[in-house]
Amino acid sequence: MSKSPTAALPVLQDEPAVPCCPPITSGELSVADSEKMAAMFKALSDPVRLRLFSRIASRPGGEACVCDIQDVGVSQPTVSHHLRKLREAGLLTSERRGTWVYYTVTPSAPAAMSRLLAMPA
Repeated sequence: MSKSPTAALPVLQDEPAVPCCPPITSGELSVADSEKMAAMFKALSDPVRLRLFSRIASRPGGEACVCDIQDVGVSQPTVSHHLRKLREAGLLTSERRGTWVYYTVTPSAPAAMSRLLAMPA
């Protein structure tokens, strides 16, 4: 069952961009690190989710109102489903302001994925 429209959403907090995992070339990933990173990459493997993430990330401050990004060719409930999946994967945070929800890219997520795939110099 879905949450009521008045259900509290997490409040945005500034987080330092700290990668969660060492580069993949530095050694084997732990089970926990591999599961965390797989969830992030899986969430971005859907074209609609990737477009939504890109729309949010490309906004000033990496923040966007759902009202400004929902036109991605699917219904509003489907947009909400995809945004929830991105939040569950740790890629986005959200904050309700009045009747709208604002989404922000979790600063550590892109840094973690980038660092994981970084090749040694």
